[in-house]
Amino acid sequence: MTGHHLILGELIDFITGETLEDTHDERYRQNLARLLVEKKKYAKNEIEPRCKLLVKAGDKSAIVKVDFKIFLSGKVCMIIKYGPGSIVTRHRPALAASRLVASYQVPIVVVTNGEDAEILDGATGKVIQSGLDSIPSKMTLVQRVADIRFKPISANRAEMESRIVYAYEVDGSCPCDDTICRL
Repeated sequence: MTGHHLILGELIDFITGETLEDTHDERYRQNLARLLVEKKKYAKNEIEPRCKLLVKAGDKSAIVKVDFKIFLSGKVCMIIKYGPGSIVTRHRPALAASRLVASYQVPIVVVTNGEDAEILDGATGKVIQSGLDSIPSKMTLVQRVADIRFKPISANRAEMESRIVYAYEVDGSCPCDDTICRL
């Protein structure tokens, strides 16, 4: 065992074909990847898994991961943040991440524990749908973002959002969590 995850062996990443450690959390992520491709009809090249995100809070910095970024026409249109347990506690850090993964506000933010999901409007933070089946399909996402102006995030706003992600994902994490790289 490493960190705080029980390692069950190895598995092959559905999106990239990479060999990964087989953990309970990774099995949920792989199920989400299959859902996105097989049921929601995204092409594998429209999905970027395990996206590294540099966050800072004053003189502290770390790299955290956003589980999936979904691209349409070269723009990040949706992110998915997975975490076990209560999903409502993941709203704020996921929204903050949606303001950092690109230079603009990502329109759709999904928080999930692998068994349930809440779909958030990136601009307002309001829950717009619930349930894994409510994760937007490619066709639905294309329709939702058709009239969206991808508003830039100011440097000041990005700094504040970075502090929020740091507080939730780094300061609030287990010291043995090896999925976070403290710099």
